[in-house]
Amino acid sequence: MSADTDDARAQLIDLASQFYDQFQLGEIPHMEVPTRSKTNIELDEEANVWVYGDRTSKRSANSVRGARKLLKAVYTIEFLSNQLEQDRSSTLRELYYLSESWDNKEAHFNDQDESNQLIEDLEIVSEVTREDFHMRPEESGATIMGPLHLREQTRRGDREIHCQEDVGEGGYQIPNNPDTIEFLESDAEFVLCVETGGMRDRLVENGFDDDYGALVVHLKGQPARATRRITKRLHDELDLPVTVFTDADPWSYRIFGSVAYGSIKSAHLSEYLATPQAEFIGIQPADIVEYDLPTDPLTDSDINALENELTDPRFQTDYWEEQIELQLEIDKKAEQQALAARGLDFVTDEYLPTRLEEMGIC
Repeated sequence: MSADTDDARAQLIDLASQFYDQFQLGEIPHMEVPTRSKTNIELDEEANVWVYGDRTSKRSANSVRGARKLLKAVYTIEFLSNQLEQDRSSTLRELYYLSESWDNKEAHFNDQDESNQLIEDLEIVSEVTREDFHMRPEESGATIMGPLHLREQTRRGDREIHCQEDVGEGGYQIPNNPDTIEFLESDAEFVLCVETGGMRDRLVENGFDDDYGALVVHLKGQPARATRRITKRLHDELDLPVTVFTDADPWSYRIFGSVAYGSIKSAHLSEYLATPQAEFIGIQPADIVEYDLPTDPLTDSDINALENELTDPRFQTDYWEEQIELQLEIDKKAEQQALAARGLDFVTDEYLPTRLEEMGIC
């Protein structure tokens, strides 16, 4: 879906022109976008990722509320078009505040959720990503540590970075648009996406990236789009297996789902962001039982989330049904750091090597 600046601007202007064409034809201006719900995602069997189905929602000026939405869309299109023409960029947060300076008060956003959703709508209907609109989220802080040499494009020119030798203990920070990165050389054997900072730091301190040729990608919770994009590129371009290491709870399983199959919110970008070959390395509910890990009881919201995942298309496999049903049966959840109950080196000396061997990766 990547587009150059001129193409992105042309797509935006074409979208605005459609509203004027509708006026000229005597039609009520409108814009249709896919309905963003779990019931409207379906498997793209060729790409093996989850995408939006045929159900749509209409943004129409046939009501005051609908007219306001289209007015905001037009103002946003104008802003983005000017931004691209000037080769500038801005953050999603800045867009929300910038709307306060627009001359029509009806075009001001009520909150950032509204402006974020509009950018997503424009992505879908224009088939151009927000990165190509030069829109940035706030820094996610996600990082990579491991045997990877790359070249990064910056406003001050290109620079080459080795993601072990040229970075501190924090690793290489993933840029907003990973498509500006060129992979030069890698001695990596696989990618290990890690949910929490504490576990990421444990792996680096124990030298897991060196010992096993791992590219340790810190997801920082629910991964940002840039994190998912670079993970997909590492798999597709360097032919690296991708594994996902999270807590053993329903919210963490959704982190895996977004890496592997895409999220409901960004299903229009699943082929660009998702890595369907990614595998869940743990912590599994079965591990809670096998290693007798310290746990917390499931809350009502945990139970509801697990039951919902049993009907979520992303988790309708024998493996996930078995693990989720086991977790509901034992009524327990566990954090990654619970492995420390068996010693600080247990995760790197025993747990991960055992799981990697079972998965045929190491």
